[in-house]
Order: sequence, then C-alpha cells, then structure tokens
Amino acid sequence: MSGSPEGYGRHQRIIKTDDFSSVFRLRPVHRTEHFVLYLRPNPIGQARLGVVVAKRLAPRAVTRNLIKRLAREIFRKASLGGVDCIVRLSQAPVRRPSSAATRALRVTLGAELQDLLTRKAAISP
Repeated sequence: MSGSPEGYGRHQRIIKTDDFSSVFRLRPVHRTEHFVLYLRPNPIGQARLGVVVAKRLAPRAVTRNLIKRLAREIFRKASLGGVDCIVRLSQAPVRRPSSAATRALRVTLGAELQDLLTRKAAISP
C-alpha cells in the first residue's frame, strides 16, 4: 500500500525528531480554532505530514486517534508540493471527556483540517 497513490506510506510521514524540530523552528503559517499549521519546503520534492496531538489537550486515545486519522486522510487527498507540514492541536476539541468521538466532532474537526490544508495550497512556499 505504501507505493500506491492511495496509500500513506512511511516516505510521506515526518518521523524523525530533527525533522519535527526544523519545521517547528519556523513560524506557524495558519491557525484555526483548534489547530496550527507549520510548513517548510523540503528537498525531496513530495509532501510529508507530521501530526502532534498532546495528551493534555486530548486525554482520550479515541480522540487523539480520530484527529490523526482525519489529518492523514485529508493530507492524502490533497495535492501538495514538496513541503513538510506539521498539524498541531492547539486547543482541546472536547470539553467533556465522555464525548470523545461523536459525529459532530468528526465533522467539525474534519472541516477545520480541510480548511487548514486547502489554505496551505494557496500559501505554498
């Protein structure tokens, strides 16, 4: 699956700490209510994604995994050039810990992530 255009393979992920640090050194490109987007051009010519979801903002694993899945799916469908993107959760998406993966939350966060990554195409470095 990693070789197909439909997949999200290891070569499309930011994995190393140094890569995360080099992108975080730059200023955020765009902010939404819950997310911050960091960008840096990369020499490999294809887009890579890193997703940071802090446990203190999303204490339940269900919520953290939902955010990561949504970000990866939207990233996979977006046509981005040679850039490293980091999406970071900046504000807790759920006030009550019991309402972690509702449909409304999924729709809201999905729309916000879609907006974030489509604006990236307009900002593209």
